[in-house]
Amino acid sequence: MTEPLLEVNHLRFAYTGSGTSAPALEDVSFSVGVGEFLSIVGPSGSGKTTMLRCVAGLLPPTSGEIRLHGQVVTEVPKELAIVFQDYGRSLFPWMTVHDNVEMPLRRLRLSRSERESRIEAALSEVGLADAVRRFPWQLSGGMQQRVAIARAIAYRPTILLMDEPFASVDAQTRADLQDTTLEIWRAHGSTVLFVTHDIDEAVYLSDRVVVLSKPPTRVVAAIPIHLARPRDQIETPSTPRFRDLRHEVARLIRRPKAATEESPG
Repeated sequence: MTEPLLEVNHLRFAYTGSGTSAPALEDVSFSVGVGEFLSIVGPSGSGKTTMLRCVAGLLPPTSGEIRLHGQVVTEVPKELAIVFQDYGRSLFPWMTVHDNVEMPLRRLRLSRSERESRIEAALSEVGLADAVRRFPWQLSGGMQQRVAIARAIAYRPTILLMDEPFASVDAQTRADLQDTTLEIWRAHGSTVLFVTHDIDEAVYLSDRVVVLSKPPTRVVAAIPIHLARPRDQIETPSTPRFRDLRHEVARLIRRPKAATEESPG
């Protein structure tokens, strides 16, 4: 792994209310290298989204810390962008595709010509150059998620967080969006932290896969994904190495909680 860009150190988060405390994350530690594509997987209810919200500065940790560029994250960092699963709620239906993509660029105080250049380039990268004046409700689910991705990459973040971004689309659209994401990652030299419940997706996309345990959540292992790039939706999953990696990740996710009390690899 290259030098760490993001460090999650002994992250703990507990939901509190009515005098009770329910731990969601018990002791989560991992790092993401510069330019790395790292996926987080774990059983349902393991706190993947909670962890991502802590990383993004949206939720303050109960204890532990998150560091970006060595600095403790206490609010949403300016160099970070997020793509959520629910594209229907992350896009503004009364705004055109153009205006949705432009919205976060306004905080950067760019010139109008620079904003327009970024919008045009981002929409072209996700295959929506002709949809610039349409509204989200006029697009399919997969196209709406492409708008959300375009908005994120137009911002040119140092690190891109993606929270199960393809869970709500059909299988073919999901495969297309996976490949689009990899093309953008390669073109921009981005750093990506990707949360998913889909083991095949995690193995297909990633340089490493971090496996979380059942709650209260810890890191079970960090598995290097030594698969050749570029990857192919038909050829890559058919290789013995892909099948071995998928089996290992699945085994770690499904093993009993008592058996996960080990140091992550």
